[in-house]
Amino acid sequence: MRQFTPEVVLPARRGHEQAVLGLLRAYGPLNRGELSRRCGLSRTTLHDTLTGLLAAGAVVTATPDEAPRGRGRPAERLALNPAAGQALGIDFSRRAVYVAAVGVTYEIVGTAGEAHAPGLPWPDRVALAERLVRGLLGGGLWRRALKGVGVGVVGPLTGAWDGSRDGALSGVAALLGERFGGPVLLDNNTRLAALAESTLGAAAGDQDALYLRLSYGVGGGVVAGGVLHRGADGVSGEIGHVPVDPAGRSCECGGTGCLETVASIRAVLDAYRARGGRGDDLPALKAAVEARDPIALGLLSEVGGQIGRVLAALSNAIGPRVIVVGGELAELGAPLLEPVRKALDAGAVPISRHRLTLRRAALGGVAGALGGVALALGESPLLSRYPAPEPEPEPEPGPAASPADSRAGGPADSPVGRRGGRGGPSPRPAAGWGAAQARPRRPLTPLPSLPTLPVSRGRRAAS
Repeated sequence: MRQFTPEVVLPARRGHEQAVLGLLRAYGPLNRGELSRRCGLSRTTLHDTLTGLLAAGAVVTATPDEAPRGRGRPAERLALNPAAGQALGIDFSRRAVYVAAVGVTYEIVGTAGEAHAPGLPWPDRVALAERLVRGLLGGGLWRRALKGVGVGVVGPLTGAWDGSRDGALSGVAALLGERFGGPVLLDNNTRLAALAESTLGAAAGDQDALYLRLSYGVGGGVVAGGVLHRGADGVSGEIGHVPVDPAGRSCECGGTGCLETVASIRAVLDAYRARGGRGDDLPALKAAVEARDPIALGLLSEVGGQIGRVLAALSNAIGPRVIVVGGELAELGAPLLEPVRKALDAGAVPISRHRLTLRRAALGGVAGALGGVALALGESPLLSRYPAPEPEPEPEPGPAASPADSRAGGPADSPVGRRGGRGGPSPRPAAGWGAAQARPRRPLTPLPSLPTLPVSRGRRAAS
């Protein structure tokens, strides 16, 4: 696959571009005179900046002003290009890569995903992500308007946002920065899926939610009081490592009998074959379930019961109003989720039992990538108390910036200036047009409401 190297953009020029993009984002279409008055750039500098943005496709010509101007043609108005890339989300799951892109107007441009063999080297996985992004956005024009890249990885991220204290992840963040040219933020991919489901999906609008993903690994995320919980050192939502069987199988975490050893795809398939079932993959198990295979149905009933008991214990400790279950295994539907519901109903404390709702996830495999977009944009209220990325050390004093650079967020304030050129990605998304001019929060395009699976209400029948 052909690789590309990000174009080198002078820090002052990048600052001017961010100033113009920030104004168009905040105020909508503006003519050149209005832009000049608001950004304070000289006519020549503004002309050069707009020429570059128009050529890159980040800015397009809008409908001319309808108000009369006297003589001459109406003033040309400029607007953000909805098709230009503004933020990317990438989910590097165990056996697939998913990507999502949001335009400068906060509309979801598109999502894509592709499975790969387990253990694929990181350079190949990043190259796959680049190919998927190019398929969504085409060419490389979107890079000029890129605000940031939110990236989900498997397992707890105990280091800095750029992975600098997590060994191999530091190289991954640097590679992503070289490929995409924007600031990169890393987080646990399942926690990002919880963020997406609580922003766009099954738990949208709920202030207290618990998310569980049943895939080749088992993990989750917690939203408490309308805030995504990251935990000390980035360790939160490791539901897959809650012990369920002290005499069970060894887990890759070093424990024994963790939920992941029972409820992951591999564990379920191994147990199915051990009981005499025939199926080497998830589609085969799904076919057996649809054929009402008693071995498959009995196994899912047991697994669902164990999942439900763990969720009940967590619910009693955390107090969510909604529990969302996602991942490929959840796509087996009622044969797994009904036993989960029954065990959850049996174990939840009575005061919350009749208010607790169990729902299937709505966003599918791309949820982690959509959560990465939300992380990169930093606009979701669920991130309001999320730990801020660690700042980089202050750069050595250099030549004094010009007044235009200072007004427009020049070398010290621009993404390239903070990154130190092409030396590596910044752990903080670009600040845009100054901290004092806050951008109005605009939600991503919402999805339609989805049916829920309510936990049984009222008293339980006497046995």
